[in-house]
Amino acid sequence: MDFDESSNKIVTREFLAVVLAGFGNELIPLTSNHGDEPSPKALLSIANKPMIEYSLSWIEKSGITDVLLICPTSHRSAMSNYIQSDSSSFPTLRIDLQTYEESQDLAVGTCTLLRHFSSRIQSDFIVLPCDFVPPPALSLTQLLNKFRTETTYDGSIATTCFYEATRADKSTVTEEWGILPTNVPIVFDERSGTLLHVDTPEDADKNNEEFELRMSLLSKYPRTRLSSSFRDSHVYVCKRTVLEALVEKAHLDSIRDEFIPWLCKPQYQQTRREKYGNILSPVSNNVSQGLALKHSTLHLPAKNDRLRQSELDHELVDEHLRSVVPSPVDDLDEHAVEPSLRVGLVVHRASSGFALRANNLHSYLDLNRFFLGQTAYTLPSDPESRSLIDQKAQISGDSMIGRSTKVEERASIKRSVIGKHCVIGKMAKIVGCVILDHCVIADGAKLEGCILGAYTKVGAKADLSRCVTQPSYEVAAGESAKAEKLEVSDWTAHETSEDQDSGDDDDDESTEDDSD
Repeated sequence: MDFDESSNKIVTREFLAVVLAGFGNELIPLTSNHGDEPSPKALLSIANKPMIEYSLSWIEKSGITDVLLICPTSHRSAMSNYIQSDSSSFPTLRIDLQTYEESQDLAVGTCTLLRHFSSRIQSDFIVLPCDFVPPPALSLTQLLNKFRTETTYDGSIATTCFYEATRADKSTVTEEWGILPTNVPIVFDERSGTLLHVDTPEDADKNNEEFELRMSLLSKYPRTRLSSSFRDSHVYVCKRTVLEALVEKAHLDSIRDEFIPWLCKPQYQQTRREKYGNILSPVSNNVSQGLALKHSTLHLPAKNDRLRQSELDHELVDEHLRSVVPSPVDDLDEHAVEPSLRVGLVVHRASSGFALRANNLHSYLDLNRFFLGQTAYTLPSDPESRSLIDQKAQISGDSMIGRSTKVEERASIKRSVIGKHCVIGKMAKIVGCVILDHCVIADGAKLEGCILGAYTKVGAKADLSRCVTQPSYEVAAGESAKAEKLEVSDWTAHETSEDQDSGDDDDDESTEDDSD
């Protein structure tokens, strides 16, 4: 007998992890192209590790093996190279890379993506962003177990995760980098862990000063909590039937701002339950759930349905459990429990560990700074890379240096992350910065609170404060800038205008020659 073949037929996939890796427009100019090559958001480093690595590691630790990774078509080559080169880091994952046509100027909503790839999602699934960095205290297994329990116990349809975000220090906020994200008010039942309402942008537009809730919600959950201290992690564990409802609601575009708020309503609105109940929880599932509830030690049935243990001996109980088979002529409908259609909620408190999404420049810098001092090493461990660091260089213990990076004498690096294959010149001073791979910082340059895209070059004695650069940007020697987004178009446009001016002069001269 071929045991491997038989086991493959028996074991079915429980969950599919759907990882979304978009353009990352909130991280421009870091995610802008360098030349003709794209800069995928998923491959931007956080503490010298591609940010998607945190999500994939989280998935693998939960026991999930199948991953559907969705990215723009222009990113396919870079993402494929990463998966193949780092496959040893995730030996148990089977990653199915799929792409979609999208431009950086015209983004495709998450709902649209899920509908497009719905044929590849044939089981219960979990949606994750490539930019969520979970703390050790928050395991994906915790979310999966809540989903497993509640879908079986009372017919829950999804489980979400919100995390408590710490307030940003206003003294370090750079408004030129963009608007800081605000926490979205949510209503939830803490006792049962149920998400009841998410305030949407549409709700805010309709009534900016007041918060409206339906009486049906308050009647069913009288001890609700309203909080604006949490942010959506964009992690959702869902039944496969939820995807059917998403296909039905074809006009919805954002899973966070539109679909999840809509999904919360059938659990307490009778009209929506009657309209979408059969889609979210088909009748075929209700019988099995009712049977599970009927024989669950946690479920308390109605008084007239209770069976006293003293009236049954063990033999009768065993016989009864073995003979439970759905039949159209029995009275199972009397015992069937209506699915709750609840949306479960896992809340992660800041006191239990630092969690954040790297979906804007402020958060990206905060995450890199958080990991400083969290790792067991500051300098590269291999001797070859260590030899590139001059003994007279001053590197603080809360900094991180990537491999194959050269640090010349009397350079000073404090509270900073320096990527791989960089060159830090003599007397250069770097404080509170994130320097991505292949950057060159010339002698005497000063950088404070900056994020430099890959392949950036900073000239001698240049002075940058709280600036972000596009990949391959070049800062001229002696140039100064403060609180700016430095993009390649800034200096290419200047060069182009000069070329055009010179070209116009040439045209004038040639015209004069022709007239002569």
